[in-house]
Amino acid sequence: MDTHDLEMLAKRTRSMRETGIALLFASGILAVFLLIPAKANPVTPAVTVTTPATPDAFTKLPPIQAKAAIVYDLATGQTLYQKNATAQLPLASLTKLLTVYVALAELSPTTPITIPADVTQLSQPRAFSAGQVFALSDLARLTLTASLNDGAAALASATAAQENASETSMMASAASALGLSQTYALNGNGLDINTAISGGYGSAQDVARLAGALVQESPTIAAATTQSTAQGESEGGTSFTVKNTDPIVNTIPHLLLSKTGYTDLAGGNLALVFDVGIGHPIAIVVLGSSIDARFTDGSTLVAATLAHFAGLPSL
Repeated sequence: MDTHDLEMLAKRTRSMRETGIALLFASGILAVFLLIPAKANPVTPAVTVTTPATPDAFTKLPPIQAKAAIVYDLATGQTLYQKNATAQLPLASLTKLLTVYVALAELSPTTPITIPADVTQLSQPRAFSAGQVFALSDLARLTLTASLNDGAAALASATAAQENASETSMMASAASALGLSQTYALNGNGLDINTAISGGYGSAQDVARLAGALVQESPTIAAATTQSTAQGESEGGTSFTVKNTDPIVNTIPHLLLSKTGYTDLAGGNLALVFDVGIGHPIAIVVLGSSIDARFTDGSTLVAATLAHFAGLPSL
C-alpha cells in the first residue's frame, strides 16, 4: 500500500470513529429521556363542597304581639326579620329619638336650653320647672332615658327657634335628610294630639334607621339610655336622677340604645340597638304591642338575633 492509500485509510478510520462517537452520544441522550418517567398532568379531583345550612332562628319565633317589628342589621343594611316593617304607625315617645337627633345635629351639646312654662303642664312623665336651664347634652340624656315630655318639648322648641322654622317643618326636614319616608311628627314628644291623631308617625324600618343614626352621631347620649338611671344638673345646680322607662336594659348584652313609647293610639313601642360583635350594631323595633308585651316581644327578638349570629336555631 503506497503512502496515498495509507492516508485515505486513516481518514476513513477517523470519520467512522467520529460517527460512532456521535451515535453513542445520541443513544445516551435518548436513553436518558426514556428512563425518566413522564410527569403526569395534575388532575384536580372532583370535590363536592357542602355548606351546612345555618339554622334560621327567626322561623320558629314564638308569636309576638306587636303589629309591626323589625330586626335590622345596621352594619350591612340587611333586614333579618320583619313583620309589617314598612307600615306607618303611631310612634308615641319614639318620636323623641328624632327630636334629640335634630337638636344635636343643629345645636352644640353645651347650648343652654330653658324650660318654657307651657311644657310643664304636659302629661307625665315630666321632671322640670319653668325657667330651669340645662346644657343640651344633659337635657337630652335625661329626656331619652326617662321619656320626659317636658324635656322633649323644650328641645324641640329651642331647636325650631334656632332654625327659624316650625317644629313640624324642622322635624320633616330631618326625617327627609335621613331617608325616613314613613316618618313625620306633629310635636317633639309624640303625645297624642287627640283621640284620633298621634304626635308622631313612622314605620319600624324608619325607627331602626333613626336609632342607628343617633347611636352613630351621639354615642354618649345614646349610652345614657342603657343604664337603669340617668343623672343631670341644671345650671342653677339642681341635680336630677331619673329612672329608665325600659325595665329590660340590664338583660341585653352590649346594649347601645333603648327607647320606649306608649300612648293610647300607639300602644306599646320599643326601640333597641345592641352589638352582636365589634362594630356590628343591630336595631330591633317593636310597634303597636301592649304596655307589657313590648318588652316580651323585644326580648324574644333579641334572643332570636343572638341565636342567629351564633348559628343556633334558638337560645
